[in-house]
Amino acid sequence: MAATIDNSNAVQATKKRHLGIPEAVFVEDVDSFMKQPGNETADAALRRLDEQYQKYKYMELNLSQKKLRLKNQIPQITQTLEILRHMQKKKETTEPMETHFLLADNVYCKASVPPTDKVCLWLGANVMLEYDIDEAQALLEKNLSTASRNLETLEEDLDYLRDQGTTTEVSILQTCSLTRLEFTTRCQGS
Repeated sequence: MAATIDNSNAVQATKKRHLGIPEAVFVEDVDSFMKQPGNETADAALRRLDEQYQKYKYMELNLSQKKLRLKNQIPQITQTLEILRHMQKKKETTEPMETHFLLADNVYCKASVPPTDKVCLWLGANVMLEYDIDEAQALLEKNLSTASRNLETLEEDLDYLRDQGTTTEVSILQTCSLTRLEFTTRCQGS
């Protein structure tokens, strides 16, 4: 079995860094792999490997959905920050700001907004809070940096997860190949 067990700190840090995604076992020596507990038959070994592969695919689907949500969230935060910066500039003037705001999909309403130092932000889960413009800007900048950092981490985790899935696929193929070879040898010998 080629999955080398190394207790070094670097390997442990890598394992912990990837959201608890277990490392795939690379089957280099199928004979020794088949002698391990739980691998009494080829079907049992293949079932275990396939189960692990299905877990990787499920995790990949979930992480891809999270990535999509973050990719949609980042432009929204950026746009809101731009609006806040514009409001910050207009705060010093006395003339109202003319704008259009979204009522529903593709339905906008014209509005005249007087200069203000307060804004309301949707936080999610039907929660809206009032903030000073400076506080709102600080909050959104923090949220933007967190979302960007989470997106980078998520992309690394997805890459790692795809590598583990590929390793598991190769292990399944190697186990299948040996099983077929043994079956063919037994059939020819009888």
